Amino acid sequence: MVSGPSQASTSLFVILSLKPCVVGLAIARSLSQLVDKSTILVERHTRAGQETSSRNSEVIHAGLYYPPESLKTRLCIRGRELLYDRCESCNIPFRKTGKLVVATEKQRPYIETLHAKAQKIVWPSSFSSTHRDEPAVPTQLLSRAETRQMEPNLSDEIAGALWSPATGIIDSHALMESLEADIIDSESGDLVYSTRVVRVDPYTPSVSDDTPGHGWVVQTVTGDAEEPDAIFTKTLINASGLSAPLIVNSLHPEAERMPLFYARGSYAKYSGPGIAGISHLIYPCPETEGNAHGFQSLGTHLTLDLQGQVRFGPDLQWISPADGEDADFWTKHLVANESILEGMHHAVSRYLPGVTLEGLQPDYVGVRPKLIGPGSGFKDFVFRTDYPDTARESEYSPLISLLGIESPGLTASLAIAEHVVEIMLGQGTG
Repeated sequence: MVSGPSQASTSLFVILSLKPCVVGLAIARSLSQLVDKSTILVERHTRAGQETSSRNSEVIHAGLYYPPESLKTRLCIRGRELLYDRCESCNIPFRKTGKLVVATEKQRPYIETLHAKAQKIVWPSSFSSTHRDEPAVPTQLLSRAETRQMEPNLSDEIAGALWSPATGIIDSHALMESLEADIIDSESGDLVYSTRVVRVDPYTPSVSDDTPGHGWVVQTVTGDAEEPDAIFTKTLINASGLSAPLIVNSLHPEAERMPLFYARGSYAKYSGPGIAGISHLIYPCPETEGNAHGFQSLGTHLTLDLQGQVRFGPDLQWISPADGEDADFWTKHLVANESILEGMHHAVSRYLPGVTLEGLQPDYVGVRPKLIGPGSGFKDFVFRTDYPDTARESEYSPLISLLGIESPGLTASLAIAEHVVEIMLGQGTG
């Protein structure tokens, strides 16, 4: 326990974005609109989006895959619409491409079940009644002929598809830049870059302290500084991606700590035959291992960027630290290499047989935060709240940790911010 904070504020929100992500920016942007509060986003890199948020498929998901009442489904649907609205209002490049989930004859029951589930999903309660006449997750089952009419390059083995017209793509860098701009232009928001969080401690005041009650002390080091700075805050938001469980674990005895799992996903860009005229995202049926929601990955799918470049990925490789490696061990796995290309080609050629191995080139790699390991079932987003004094839990001094924020985290980012700020913190942003 530290002896006391060097800075104190009763109206300060501190957001930890140790591993830069769009979710931390979205939360900071929402909080920065509160005129009577101050918000600091602590970022260890020189700019946002250098790791996870710039190492994904940049897909705006429709909300197809997860249990209807899950946070992933509700926040994906809400976030999808908020994201499209923001793209329109802030001139963020995007395209509503639509998506085909393609199936062989043997896989048709899967897309039929997915379609039936989509028809039953309702709009989250945060939507106005004007949306209620439209499906929350619109889908359409396509025949073999209809599927091939949309994408003639598909394999003859593809017997049909589920069409998702609400799916799209986005320039995630432009999105993050727009969120940054809103924070910078606000009167109460601040972005602190090149700053590492080295320690988080609960703080309980003694009788002689002049600090305003319980809270959290965040120790940070900026640049090459030798001594840390300390910030006291009554509200701390842990949106640090792969590092988020480490912060939670540091506050609890070893027997109560959560296990950590890391999933490496590689992407490959493609230039060659077999993709002429492709204009939609194409996803295979995921491997569900007998559980409709228990898949580990959505499979090696085809996505497009806003320039029309075709990309395949991600694959799935579980990684873990070797003995003695520190918490950032995964950074060495962010190097793309050719070893993944053969397996990726094998997966893709099942639905696009004209794609050649020679046309594939390694592109980039991302690492996803997982709360459960290989072979496990569905795991929802987790929003965990800890308090500085467990014997006297106080809603006014929470540490809110966002755990397992993988796909559809980018799509859900604005809705996650809304959930944290308006529901968990009870702060209306107007």
